Amino acid sequence: MTFSPEPALDRDSSVCIHTDGSCLGNPGPGGWAARLAYGNKVRYISGGFAATTNNRMELYAALSALESLTRPCRVDLYTDSRYLRDAVEKGWLDSWQRKNWKKSGGGDVLNRDLWERMLLVRSRHDLRLHWVESHAGHAENEEVDRLARFEARRDGLPPDLGRVPAGEGVNRRQMPAEADQL
Repeated sequence: MTFSPEPALDRDSSVCIHTDGSCLGNPGPGGWAARLAYGNKVRYISGGFAATTNNRMELYAALSALESLTRPCRVDLYTDSRYLRDAVEKGWLDSWQRKNWKKSGGGDVLNRDLWERMLLVRSRHDLRLHWVESHAGHAENEEVDRLARFEARRDGLPPDLGRVPAGEGVNRRQMPAEADQL
């Protein structure tokens, strides 16, 4: 599903996005949800995976929302994920890319597949991330939290193809960087 703002987006207009991810166990079945608002229009998108991590669901929610926009927009994205907010706002993402996807301590960056997508989508939009405390009564955050938890509990969730569980019969030296999930 795509969400297209009104045809004439001026510099003072923005799309407001609220996102959340949820995981029943970490790793475990997970869900993600996003609420996109532009003017008086509101749309929800959501989904989930059978075996994933909370951080992947937080990232997937933001990516899905941003990728659903059909043209460049000014975006205010609200998340309760410090992992997402800090990686973008504190420059970790740019640093990881410059260091060939290595953390400052030398280990591989987790969730590289999703972070590479974030680099692409971030360059398309005027993106501002805002952190909100989870379960603190923020109505839109509570809404997407409920939807993400609902998605995590659904039967028949597809596999998270970007996540390779550590130690499942694969030589660790041959596993992709995103194999070591939190």
